[in-house]
Amino acid sequence: MSNPTIQARAGGALMGALIGEALAVGPHWYYDLDALRADYGSWISDYTEPKPGRYHAGLKAGESSQAGFLLELTMRSLSERGGYEEADFCRRLDEDFFPLIDGTPNSGPGGYTSQSMRKAWQLRVREGRPWGQAGGYADTTEAAERTLAIAMRYAREPRKLSKLVSDNTVLTQIDPTVGAMTTAYCAALGLLVQGEPFGENISGKLMALVRSGELPFHTVTANGEASVPDGAEAPRRAGQFASPDALLGMGSIARAAADPDVRIDPAWKVSLVYGMPCSVYHQFPAVYYLSARFAEDFEAAVLNAVNSGGQNQARAMLTGALVGAMVGIEGIPERFIDGLDRAQERLAMADAIAAKV
Repeated sequence: MSNPTIQARAGGALMGALIGEALAVGPHWYYDLDALRADYGSWISDYTEPKPGRYHAGLKAGESSQAGFLLELTMRSLSERGGYEEADFCRRLDEDFFPLIDGTPNSGPGGYTSQSMRKAWQLRVREGRPWGQAGGYADTTEAAERTLAIAMRYAREPRKLSKLVSDNTVLTQIDPTVGAMTTAYCAALGLLVQGEPFGENISGKLMALVRSGELPFHTVTANGEASVPDGAEAPRRAGQFASPDALLGMGSIARAAADPDVRIDPAWKVSLVYGMPCSVYHQFPAVYYLSARFAEDFEAAVLNAVNSGGQNQARAMLTGALVGAMVGIEGIPERFIDGLDRAQERLAMADAIAAKV
């Protein structure tokens, strides 16, 4: 396998996320796998159109739904400002997104608005609350689907990455567990962009950053070994997450993916093992399994995510970012790039952001 440059890895992460999201636009949210197979055949291998009456109906093959729209909004802010500026990001939500939705599920770009964005629209637009008071308790991966671009941009700066990702997450999702799992995912993505593999050692790498103060996760152990003698926890800094479990779990999942005695076959049945719904508790474990198992095979990773049913769009999008970071832009099959709507425009934007990493 080639060794992509950090810019190629960064571009691969962004394009991988956009491609994974668009690949699942057609077969999104089929919780009946027999119905999925009846509509799309035994194996989905490329972009497809949604069936009439389904989510995202009216979109063409290769186009993005709202998750892709919001990732691109974040990318546009990063590329035009040279980095993340919260005021600019919030302005874009106010001016370029909220006028397109009405607070109901089936509206706006892509034909569906996530629960967290519906709540933010209600608090921000209908009730007039300021940013910082517009977040809700939706437990989905919605924030991770956009903050992955921030993580890619600041891959070399884990302390800044974690702060900016955390700050952006709470704009729409204020549950601390969601924040911890979102930040953990983005911290892992940052390591992959730097060239680290997604294997069983990923948790150890992340915990080293916790102990050095680079990641805001609290641990009650001394140097990762024995507990503090009197059982008292060291004082937590503001914004520090309660435990490092969101970092530790991914290493165990990656180890299982490499263990010949622990197999999920076919791999798309990962959704049946970890769960098909939208919650972070179901999504991130499946993403980590597919990313570890197919670390060198972008196509296998995202297509197993797409063919797994349920909330396959988030699963494919987040998997696409992680594996895209490992294989780099050159490791993504050309047909996936060629078939993506406005591919060259998005590639140019991804390149502009990657150049700043």
